Amino acid sequence: MRTVQEELETVLSKISDHKITTFCAGRTDKGVHSIGQVIHFECKKLRPDSAWIKGANQLLPEDIAISWVKHVPKYFHARFSAISRCYRYLIYNKISKPSIFLNNNVLHVKEPLNVDKMQQAGLFLIGEKDFSIFRSSQCQSSTPWRNIMYVLIKKINNYIIIDIKANSFLHHMVRKIVGSLIEIGKNYKKNETWISEILKIKNCNISHFSTVKAKGLYLFSVDYPDFFHLPKINTGLFSDFF
Repeated sequence: MRTVQEELETVLSKISDHKITTFCAGRTDKGVHSIGQVIHFECKKLRPDSAWIKGANQLLPEDIAISWVKHVPKYFHARFSAISRCYRYLIYNKISKPSIFLNNNVLHVKEPLNVDKMQQAGLFLIGEKDFSIFRSSQCQSSTPWRNIMYVLIKKINNYIIIDIKANSFLHHMVRKIVGSLIEIGKNYKKNETWISEILKIKNCNISHFSTVKAKGLYLFSVDYPDFFHLPKINTGLFSDFF
């Protein structure tokens, strides 16, 4: 199975008439979605931004699209120039299954979740902390310290939306955090402070909660310093969900 990166590199290489290597702001596991991914690449040919967008979108598969293109300084790097990322996780919280059209885009949780309790628990995650308990055993990061700017949780009809913004994330960090928040939301025996207790555990192999499936996770946005003047993605009418 070809990856999104491979599809992009194939198409961009065709347009530029030479091999293109792309670098992305955030690596995503199989099954994770992205509406805010940012990539950069070097090209020998000069083309208008509009030509890149039109040409690439005509050749890309239907489930991959380029929203904008902008020329940047040579020192720009999609990953290392980023100052923060925001991930969004979507939960369908109802006893019945979601529509077949949504099955691969949301996590189905049958038990009713206490969103207020989950939001209060999320406050204990804010700040610069050691998130060892929320990293996978395969995580290759040299440090488990990350700085979470906010955790926002809201419910719209049967959907629960969890937004987490941080300077960067450990492997599986968002999926593990969401798993712990779900545990708090449906478990009367665990209060909001439980999440602050498990943060003290530095062994990621000790499981106190499940790592939720990738299908409900979205790389929502990536922030850069203002001096790059990069466009912002307009999610329009679907901003509450996507």
